[in-house]
Amino acid sequence: MNKTALIIIDVQNDYFPQAKMELYQAELALKQINLLEDAFLKNKQPIIYIQHIFNQPNAPFFEAGTFGVELHSGLQLTADSIVVEKHYPNSFFETNLKTVLDQFGVEKLVISGMMTHMCVDATSRAAAEFGYDPVVIADATATRDLSYANKTVQAEDVQTACLAAFQMFATVVSVDEYLNS
Repeated sequence: MNKTALIIIDVQNDYFPQAKMELYQAELALKQINLLEDAFLKNKQPIIYIQHIFNQPNAPFFEAGTFGVELHSGLQLTADSIVVEKHYPNSFFETNLKTVLDQFGVEKLVISGMMTHMCVDATSRAAAEFGYDPVVIADATATRDLSYANKTVQAEDVQTACLAAFQMFATVVSVDEYLNS
């Protein structure tokens, strides 16, 4: 059996309602992530929490030392939880994530978290490039509206487009599909 790890990307306070960078359906994604946490904890499989921190003062969000940068209290963190700090969208870039995964002998990554179009995308692509078997859990991710050239793409459409593109390099399933496979 392939050694599998759960990656939970940037589930931090600034992405939730009334925060600096509120995402569409972040609370729903957190509930789905909790189901994944339950399964991985039960099966004694590794869970790696990714925490994005902007170290510059007056950062637009995830500013070091603020409540917004903290991992959400709804996660099932313990004193033994593995937390990887990152400063770029790709969770592998200039972090120890690959070293941690290699220490566990991980071959498959179950990927969840925030923002689908940015950090989930960058991390999933890098995972595939490193030879991991990435599985993106569609309903355990969240994104937001995006605008360009005076046009706004609704979060639901951003989500659908990203998940459709991920199918080129990852398996994309729901929490139920993953847990019942």
